[in-house]
Parts: sequence; structure tokens; C-alpha cells
Amino acid sequence: MLAVAQRVSEASVTVSGEVIGQIGPGLLVLVCAERGDGEAQADKLLAKLLKLRIFSGDAGKMNRSVQDMGGGLLLVSQFTLAADTSGGNRPSFTNAAPPDEGRRLYDYFVARARAAHPVVQTGEFAADMKVRLVNDGPVTIPMRVQ
Repeated sequence: MLAVAQRVSEASVTVSGEVIGQIGPGLLVLVCAERGDGEAQADKLLAKLLKLRIFSGDAGKMNRSVQDMGGGLLLVSQFTLAADTSGGNRPSFTNAAPPDEGRRLYDYFVARARAAHPVVQTGEFAADMKVRLVNDGPVTIPMRVQ
């Protein structure tokens, strides 16, 4: 699975003019299931995200995780993370999981996140979403688990 984790002071997702997910300080995570991914990859990615030490501690260094600081998670499906641009100017998305499998893994990932963390908001799978964020730092971490 692929993800881009962004440390934010706030973030929201809007669909059809309505805010459907919103957090204060925490992580906005764009998530993509690739062909061949399963629950093991989703579990590994979630464990890594929850323990990722990218929030400042007392000494001003990145020593705290989203769990340590009680921040929110805003999880947004983003199949375009699997884009392959090596063949020309139009990206290919053949590495992304098929839509049904991508939805199943995204839903699984969200359910596991909600079971493990108190503040979890989401976007809407396959919707035209408008994502707003204030990137804190900026800190943006690309991730891949296999």
C-alpha cells in the first residue's frame, strides 16, 4: 500500500459542497491500495502511521507520534498515488488495485484505524473530493509497505 502522510494543523474534505471529514492537528493521510495488496499491508501501514514520530516534543525535535499527541487522522482514498508516468505524459493507473478491491481495503483500513485511534475522519471513496489542509512544517512523508 502507498500513503502520503502530511502533518497538519487542520484539514477537511468536502463532497458536493458539504464537509464530510475534518480534523484539527494531526495527520492527513492519502491512501492507495495497489494490485496484490491485502489486509497485511493495510495493518502494517496503519501501525507505521500511528507510531510515526513527526510531531515536535518538548525539545523541539520530532519525537512524538499522532497517538502520543492525541491528534486526528483524516484518511482519504487516492488511487492516483499509484500513477506510472514512465510511458509518456498521461499517467497509467494499472498498478492501483481494481475499484472493488481498493474500496474493500480502504474500508478495512478505516475500520482498523477507528478501532486503534480515537479521532478518525474520512473522505468518500471514489467521490470528487475537495481536500483543504494547512500543512504544518511543512512535513510530508511518502510511505510504501509491502
